[in-house]
Amino acid sequence: MSRRRKAVADSAPRVDTEGSAAGPPPATKPPPAAKPPSPSKAPAAAKALAAEKPAPEKSAANKAAAEKAAADKSAAEKPVAEPAAAGAAPAPRPARKRRNAALTRLEATIGYTFTDVSLAERALTHVSGLRGPRNPAGSYQRLEFLGDHVLGLVISDMLFRAFPRANEGELSRRLAELVRKDACADVARVLDLGAAIKLGGSEVRTGGRRRPTILADVCESLIGAVFLDGGYAAAAEFIERFWHERMITPVRPLRDAKTMLQEWAQGRGLPTPTYREVARTGPQHSPEFRVAVELPNRESAEGVGRSKRAAEQAAAAAMLEREGVKVEVGRGP
Repeated sequence: MSRRRKAVADSAPRVDTEGSAAGPPPATKPPPAAKPPSPSKAPAAAKALAAEKPAPEKSAANKAAAEKAAADKSAAEKPVAEPAAAGAAPAPRPARKRRNAALTRLEATIGYTFTDVSLAERALTHVSGLRGPRNPAGSYQRLEFLGDHVLGLVISDMLFRAFPRANEGELSRRLAELVRKDACADVARVLDLGAAIKLGGSEVRTGGRRRPTILADVCESLIGAVFLDGGYAAAAEFIERFWHERMITPVRPLRDAKTMLQEWAQGRGLPTPTYREVARTGPQHSPEFRVAVELPNRESAEGVGRSKRAAEQAAAAAMLEREGVKVEVGRGP
């Protein structure tokens, strides 16, 4: 090879086995600098950052759960009370209200035993028998109101079934006869309610246990107590037991003497008869009344009774008999 060709060969660049030219390594470019977020993308970045933070509600819930776990752990660490030793006396139970002897006898008489003894005791308590401040609600007054209406309902049902051919007027007269105070007082005497009534000292001394108005009121209050304690069926059974005979055989005629005298006077063009008290005798707890009945151009007639109503009936009957009018006499109490 000539010198010229050798010089050309030496000056030509060398090539590696992969075909790249050998020579100095190429210069590396620096990485591009991070660009600051544009103003339009800043709110989105802030929202993403806020989303990464825990919500305050979750933090509060975690705190409450931790406090509950601590409380449960503290309760579990408390010593458990040991069971009572064998043979130890049990804890005392609240004492049940006991029946007194008078109530026990009354329950046997009426054929009903109270579940709530306090109802029976209230039904038998006169306002004078209350201790401390006298609140009428603690006496028989409210039960009397209820019993009066229960009695009327039960008697109406009894009459409706017993007298299918009676008209409204006859049923009303029979009802009035069976629910009047005198009838209730008569039943109270049969039950000997006077012995079971709780009265104040002054009422006892003045004969309150025998007073018809008190006996009638207590009879109605007892019906109300039975109704509340045992329901309608118990009250109806009690009433039918002590009023059925009275319903079949009235104590007084359905048209009493006063009504008959008034009708007789009206039929003759006379005014309504007038009644006046003539005298009142006897002890305070059991008085006797004398009453006179008067009509124009007729001689007055008098009657005697243990109440003004009874004396008025007797006076009217006396005038009718004198005028020749027959008066039916009912079965006495």
